[in-house]
Amino acid sequence: MSKPQKSVIGQGVDDALCACRDAWGVIRTRGPSQVQFWFIALLVGIGASLLAIAFRFGIETLQTRLYGTDDVANLHTTIANLDWWWIVTIPVLGGLAVGLLMNRFTEDGRVRSVADVIEGAALYEGRVERRRGLASGAASFITLSTGGSTGREGPVVHLAAILSSYISKLIRADGITGRDLLGCAVAAAVSASFNAPIAGALFALEVVLRHFAVHAFAPIVIASVAGTVINRLVYGDVTEFMLPNQNILAFYVELPAFLILGLLCGLIAVILMRVIFWMEDTGTALQQRTGLPRYLRPALAGLLLGVIAIFYPHIIGVGYETTSDALTGRLLFHEAVVFVIIKIFAVGITMAGRMGGGVFSPSLMVGALTGLAFGIVATAIFPDVSGEGTLYALAGMGAVSAAVLGAPISTTLIVFELTGDWQTGIAVMVSVSLSSALASRLVDRSFFLTQLERRGVHLAAGPQAYLLGTFQVSSVMRSMDHPRAADAETCADLIKEGTYVFEDKTLDQAMPIIEATGSSFIPVVAPAQGDGPPELRGALFQVDALRAFNRALAATAAEEHS
Repeated sequence: MSKPQKSVIGQGVDDALCACRDAWGVIRTRGPSQVQFWFIALLVGIGASLLAIAFRFGIETLQTRLYGTDDVANLHTTIANLDWWWIVTIPVLGGLAVGLLMNRFTEDGRVRSVADVIEGAALYEGRVERRRGLASGAASFITLSTGGSTGREGPVVHLAAILSSYISKLIRADGITGRDLLGCAVAAAVSASFNAPIAGALFALEVVLRHFAVHAFAPIVIASVAGTVINRLVYGDVTEFMLPNQNILAFYVELPAFLILGLLCGLIAVILMRVIFWMEDTGTALQQRTGLPRYLRPALAGLLLGVIAIFYPHIIGVGYETTSDALTGRLLFHEAVVFVIIKIFAVGITMAGRMGGGVFSPSLMVGALTGLAFGIVATAIFPDVSGEGTLYALAGMGAVSAAVLGAPISTTLIVFELTGDWQTGIAVMVSVSLSSALASRLVDRSFFLTQLERRGVHLAAGPQAYLLGTFQVSSVMRSMDHPRAADAETCADLIKEGTYVFEDKTLDQAMPIIEATGSSFIPVVAPAQGDGPPELRGALFQVDALRAFNRALAATAAEEHS
C-alpha cells in the first residue's frame, strides 16, 4: 500500500514542478497576468522590505560599534560624552571610504537616490542603474553609520528600485509592468522603514510614479502591507515617535496660527533645498579651482561635520532623538532655532560632499524644530486660546517634509503613522497644504524634481515636456531607401549649410532645429570619417516626430487613467 501512495505523491510533485515551469515560461514570454502579477508584487515587496530592514539594522549595528552606544535612538547623548578627536575621526574615515568607493564605481562621483528612481520611472520603463546604484547604497550605508547628517529613506528607495529592475529584466516586463513593479518595491521599502503602510503606498504613487492609476493601486498596496508586516515582526507594533500627551486643537480660533506656520515652513523648506544646491555648486567650484581629488571631497565634508558635531552632536545621523525631543517639548526656544540652522548647514555639507543619504528624515527634524519654536511663541502670546505647543511641532514636521518631497498627501499620512496621533489632522493638513503650495512656486515642485531639472531632465512640467527626450532620432527617421524618403540633393544642400542632426540625438534636441529652419525635415547624419562631410543616414520629418510624440502622450494618458 505504501508504494502506490508514494507514487501518487511523487507524481503530484512532478505535476506541480511542471506547472511552475509552465507558468514561468508564460511569464517570461507573454508577461504576467493580473493575478500572477499580484504574487510577483508580493515577492518584490517582501524582498524590498528585507533590504530596508537589513539596511537599517546594519546602520544601527555599525553606529553601536563606532560610537559605543547601547541605544542608537539616544545617539547624540552618547556622542556628547566622547573625546573630540574620535567625534572628528569617524566621519572623516567614513567620508574617505565613500570617496574611494564612488571614485571606483561611478564616473561622476554622484550618489544615486530618489531623484534617479523618479527618472527611471518616467524615462526608462521603471529601470534604474544597478552597478552604480549598489555602490551608492553602500556609500549611503557608510555615510549614515559614520556621522552623515542625512536620512536612510533615499538609499533604501534606490536599493528597492534596483531589486525591481532586476525582476523586470528577468520577466521581460514592459514599461507599465516595470513601473508598477518599481512602485511596489518603493512602497514596501518605505513601509518597512517607517512602519507606515498607507504612506508607503501613497509615496510610491504620488512621488515616484506621479499618478494614481487604479491598475497600480492593488499590487502597490499588497507590497506596502508586506513591508509593514515584516517591520512589525522585527521591531514590534510601535511608532517611530512616542507622544506623551493627546494633542488638543482649539478649533476655529487656533487655525489661523497653523496657516501662518504653513507659510513659515514653506519658506524654511525652500531655504533647506536652496542651501543644499548652493553648497553643492560651491563644493564643485572649489574642487575644480583647487584641483582637489574627487575621492577626497566626501572626506573633507566629513571633517566639517565632525568639527560641528563636537559642539552640536545633534547633527549626527538621522536625528530622531532631536526630533523626538521637539515633538515632546523637551527643547527651549533658542535651542530649537539654533538646531534648525545647524541642521540645515549639516545636511548641505553632507550632500555637497556627495556622501549620500536622503532628505526626508532631515526635513522631519527641521520641521519639528521649526514648529516647536513657532508654537512656543504662539502659545506664549495667546495662552488662553492655544492648545499644546507640541502640536505645532507635529504640524511643522509634516509641513516642511511635504514641501521638500513635493508629496502633501503621503507626507500628511506618514506624520500620522510615525506618531500615532490621528486627532490633530486638521492642523497638520492646513500647514501642509500652505507650505506645499508656497514651496512649489519657488522651486521646481520638489527637491527631487529640482535635482533632475538641474541635470537637464525636465520632469516637473509633465509628460509634454520630457516625452520627446525618450525618442532617439534614429528610431523615428526615414532612411534613404524609404519609399517616401527625403530628396538626397536637398539633404546634401542642408548638410553644407550645417543644418542637420546626429542620429544618436533625441527628438527634443532635433525639433528646435526643424522649427528654426522652417523645413518639413532635416537630414540625419553619422559623424564624419576623417576630413569628409558627415555621412547621410536619412531624414527626420516633422510630421513623423509629432506622430511619435502624440502616440507617447496617448499611451501616458492611458496608463495614468487605467
